[in-house]
Amino acid sequence: MYTTYILYSPKLKKYYSGQTMDLKKRLDEHNRGKTKFSAAGAPWILVFSKDFESRTDAILLESKIKNRGAARFLIDNQISVG
Repeated sequence: MYTTYILYSPKLKKYYSGQTMDLKKRLDEHNRGKTKFSAAGAPWILVFSKDFESRTDAILLESKIKNRGAARFLIDNQISVG
């Protein structure tokens, strides 16, 4: 199972999108600051996720989100960020 996800950082007021096989582990990595960018935004909040059987499908949605912009994707799909 593969998951495409969108995280939100209240600290940076920015979104981050990606795809993974282990969402719980990946969110933990973001919040522990595995990368310079994610360290600056911790804590990250999961605002969207969708599971796929294939990695190809997860990557296609991730690309769509990145091309469109996460905030616009969420609005277009009527997903509210609390």
